[in-house]
Amino acid sequence: MALVIIARMKAKAGRENELEAAFRDMIKKVRSEPGCQQYILHRALKDPTQFAFYEVYADKDALDFHGKTPHMAELRSKLGDMIESTTLDVMSEIDRR
Repeated sequence: MALVIIARMKAKAGRENELEAAFRDMIKKVRSEPGCQQYILHRALKDPTQFAFYEVYADKDALDFHGKTPHMAELRSKLGDMIESTTLDVMSEIDRR
């Protein structure tokens, strides 16, 4: 069963472009992980400090692998100074058509 992550982050004022650059750096790395089916970054039109990732992983093992990669550890170490808030929703996929 595929797992979907919707991760929302709000950048600290003035740090949004730096945060976007850090997120963009992750895209190619994460998309090459085994079991990663989608990893798509979004930025809000009305509030450019708001970002969201839509992520799809083949199963729990793929999601666990993602969370333990060196590039995720590196990103987490950078985020503290750039992020005001984070919301993470983990969902199971019901239907993909």
